[in-house]
Amino acid sequence: MFAVMAAAFGEVPQPLGDAYVRRLLTDDSFWAVAAFDGPRVVGGITAHTLPMTRSESSELFVYDLAVHGEHRRRGVGRRLVDALRALAQEAGIPVVFVPAEDDDADALAFYRSLAGEESGVAFFTWDATDPRSG
Repeated sequence: MFAVMAAAFGEVPQPLGDAYVRRLLTDDSFWAVAAFDGPRVVGGITAHTLPMTRSESSELFVYDLAVHGEHRRRGVGRRLVDALRALAQEAGIPVVFVPAEDDDADALAFYRSLAGEESGVAFFTWDATDPRSG
């Protein structure tokens, strides 16, 4: 699933060690749902639980959603989002959210088609390894 995601984003997948993957998949705050066509992974969604500080609750931050090119526009992405939302509801997490870049027209159109509440938020990033950053 992680390799499918990297390819969908035009990235070269980096090999992940077994210990890293095991640690990731056993972390209760990490969520991963894969879509299959027979034995083949054709998409996936990952998310992270974020504990809130204004209440004793959590929200679910969708980090990646990707579907292999030949399986797009077949409802795979929608089913992945629906599955994640159902799992969040089952876990008592009332809010699921995802950022989308302003220039990613396909992602924006997809998320808008799911009738989520759109909010005007800007994300900022810093290079934590560069002391001159920020």
